Formats: sequence, structure tokens, C-alpha cells
Amino acid sequence: MMGSKARIFTPISVVSLEDLVPADHFYRHLDRKVDLSFVRDLVKETYATGGRPSIDPIVFFKLQLVMFFEDIRSERLLMRLVADKLSVRWYVGYNLDQPLPDHSSLTRIRQRFGLAIFRRFFEAIVEQCRQAKLIWGKEFYFDATKVEANASMDSVKPRFAVEAHVAHLFADQSEEKCSSTQEDLAPEQQAPSLLPTALSESEQEAVAVTNTHRHDWIAEAGRPNRQETHGSYRRVADYRVSTTDPDATVMPTKGQGLHLGYHTHYVVDGGKKRIILNVLLTPTARDGKPTDA
Repeated sequence: MMGSKARIFTPISVVSLEDLVPADHFYRHLDRKVDLSFVRDLVKETYATGGRPSIDPIVFFKLQLVMFFEDIRSERLLMRLVADKLSVRWYVGYNLDQPLPDHSSLTRIRQRFGLAIFRRFFEAIVEQCRQAKLIWGKEFYFDATKVEANASMDSVKPRFAVEAHVAHLFADQSEEKCSSTQEDLAPEQQAPSLLPTALSESEQEAVAVTNTHRHDWIAEAGRPNRQETHGSYRRVADYRVSTTDPDATVMPTKGQGLHLGYHTHYVVDGGKKRIILNVLLTPTARDGKPTDA
């Protein structure tokens, strides 16, 4: 006899997420090994002393880790996953009967924190890996890859027109308010962590002198120096820009025409755990001569 399943849902009051998530689940392991208690001190200067309580910043950064591990590219898709996946609900601490944060709130928090906060968060996690002896430190791998942006080629317009429009919109704001918070950070927060190397002191000084004459990609957060010219060579990104994603640049792909995208660069430890030590996102149109390696 063929069975038939009726869709009847009734409230369940005796089930706990603690019972539903397996003891050996990945997110239980992540919760035990990665300590995010430092996050509150990291972001406390970005919050007012009064007003309505916000989303817990630890919850926010846990959700950012979920985006990475689940390969999700938007907060909207992220919250759909959290609503469907019990293990992620358990990881971020929301019970079955608790309403989840709205995706738009996560977007606003991300924009308020800015790149400097995220870089300091990343460096704190790398430091935890170092303390756990997961970093070998004797060999490094450098890699780069192209990543397609979530933006259409139809959004590409002349750069001078877009920049003039943006300048008009923010004409009443001072340069200090529009700039990054890098200058507001303490000196020890501005400087990136130094990677261990086998170079002698004199060799390090020679490298430092050479680097002073080069564009500092890390200090500029991956932004190129568009004031420099290289003879007759002219990058498309110097005079064309996307109105929906200004950081993306025109990227040729094999057999698929032109797309908007970025260039991601990684420094990876050569140990067995392959810990990522540093990341830099730049335009696909490099700042330099077209023959640069």
C-alpha cells in the first residue's frame, strides 16, 4: 500500500538546538577553537554610549565567518541560510523561536566598521593561529587569482562623470569625514603585522628603501595610484568605472568576454595547515607598466 505524508506542523517545546546539532559538527569545533571575545574591545569605539541595543558584534563576526565557510556573497543569502540551517543557528546563538537579524542591519554594520576593523579582526585570528602553533613560519606561498564581481558591465560609465556626480553629492562633507579611519587609529593599530623572514638587518633595510619608492598597496587598501602615467599606456580603469561597484574593474576572461572583477592576493604559510597570513584585494588592472610581473 502506498503511503501518504500529510504536512501538519505543530509547535515543539521540548526540542533543544543542543540536542539537534551533533557533538562533532564543524561549527561546534569552530566555536571551541576560535575565541571571539576580543571583538567587543575591537569595535567599542564605533558604538554610542546610549540608545537601543544593537546586534551583538560577536554574532556579527560569527556570521561573517559563516559567509566565508559557506561561500556566500551577500548578507541576504546568508540570513536565508541561517534560517534553514540548525547548526548555524546554534553557532550564532539564536534559538528556534528567536527572530534572526535582518540582512540590511548586517550591511549597515559592515559599512560602519570599515576596512580597518576587518583587517584588525583578521590579524587577531592569525595571531590565535600562531599561538596555537599552527603557523610554521619557515616558508611562504604567494598566490593571486581573479574574482568576478557581482556587477554588470552595463554599469560601466565614464569615470570623470561618475566622480563629478559623487563629488557633488558629498560636497558638504569635509575631507576628514569622507576619508578612512586609518588616521584615527593608534600607531600600533595602523602598522600591519610583520611576517617572519630570514633576511639580515641590512637586507631588510635595502628592501625598505626600495619599497619607499613604490606604491604602498596595503596602506592604500588596494587602491591604485591613478595620478601616475606610464608613457602612452593607459588603463581602461583610469577612464571607465562601474556605478554600482567602483572597486571592480573590467576583467577579460578566456572565452567569456569582459566582466567586472577584482584581483585577490594571498600570503600562505608553508606549514601543513596552510594558514592565510595576509590578503590584499586590488583592481584587475594593475598599477604599473603592462609588462610588470
